[in-house]
Amino acid sequence: MKIVDVVSSCGRTGFFFDDQKAIKKGAQSDGNFYLGEPVTDGFSRVRQAGESLTILLVLEDGQVAMGDCCAVQYSGCGGRDPLFIASDFKKIVDERIKPLLLNRELTTFKAMAYEFDHLELDGKRIHTALRYGITQAILDAIAKSQHTQMANIIANEYHTQVSDTLIPIFSQSGDSRYDNVDKMIIKESAVLPHGLINNVETKLGYQGEKLLDYVKWLRKRVDEHRNHEDYYPVFHIDVYGTLGIIFKEDYDSMVEYLRTLREASGPYHLRIEGPVDFDNREKTMLGLQIITRKLDEKGIDCEIVADEWCNTLEDIKEFADKKAGHMVQIKTPDLGGIQNIVEAVLYCKEKGIGAYQGGTCNETDISAKACVHCAMATQPVQILAKPGMGVDEGYMIVFNEMNRIIALESIRKGNYEKR
Repeated sequence: MKIVDVVSSCGRTGFFFDDQKAIKKGAQSDGNFYLGEPVTDGFSRVRQAGESLTILLVLEDGQVAMGDCCAVQYSGCGGRDPLFIASDFKKIVDERIKPLLLNRELTTFKAMAYEFDHLELDGKRIHTALRYGITQAILDAIAKSQHTQMANIIANEYHTQVSDTLIPIFSQSGDSRYDNVDKMIIKESAVLPHGLINNVETKLGYQGEKLLDYVKWLRKRVDEHRNHEDYYPVFHIDVYGTLGIIFKEDYDSMVEYLRTLREASGPYHLRIEGPVDFDNREKTMLGLQIITRKLDEKGIDCEIVADEWCNTLEDIKEFADKKAGHMVQIKTPDLGGIQNIVEAVLYCKEKGIGAYQGGTCNETDISAKACVHCAMATQPVQILAKPGMGVDEGYMIVFNEMNRIIALESIRKGNYEKR
């Protein structure tokens, strides 16, 4: 099957681009706006609309495959590629990448994804967002050419099994960390609430007291409103390095604080994402390694999740090798080609490190569905509900796509009537 045309289309994502450095420096929120001047290169405001670029591959039988180029909410920081402005990159796709795809015969996902993930123009590797969207479209095209699901293509090429059960879904609240929790409880999200604790003064508290109160509130809220007695969600809270702001490198005090959080969560398992971020990869990795080791030595049942500075497949492998966290977030757009998502999950599983197939609220329905197929073929510990911060929309997209995959796989295996 050949690609007979390549079309690109600018679009919006499910959230915003936020200048994380400006926010950490004290940019104040005003409704959905942030006041103050941007700090990170490329930003015209502290918060601006998220942008996407759809890659459409027209196949010779008339089918159209698609993938969405998009980047994380906190673009341009933590070692990431610069801000993704869709109109700028559309020119690159139309003028320089389209000729490389036009009239190409589809081969294997692995081979084609590797080729475009490593594509260089003018001696520089193309933006991670382009690699992300192009490889989604390639996977979709190969699946359409073989009249099967994307998850099956991945499973066949990587010798895995497509899951016949749902992968636990992690919902994120955004700043609406109280009202949105109620939505998660109603929908029985397996992991919640993310929390967006990215500011010491207003969200964490100068001694961590606000976060502690929030964990106590979470426990009480789930206890009071869960629909079934066997509903025990995991509490997963992203603190964006703010524990490092309070405790610096006093890891013993930090670990004791984590003990109090775990005690407060009661029967609900606790994960803390990004406790430290020292604006340096090696120092951040070392900090996570020390915290993880000390928690284990003290028998404190609280998991640490690596996030910032753990961006590429190579980063993920090194964090996993050094046990810099009990779990690693595989932040899908940061990896570029989506074959890296597959390989990252499989590597973490091999090393006994929890694989959290994440991403960002700043994605699209197309990229979210492609990620679901990656997850169903590799079976990570959890998958992020995305895009957006409204809970309902992202949860619906991920939950429904997983169930569609399961239903179609049942038909393919001839046992749909048993479901």
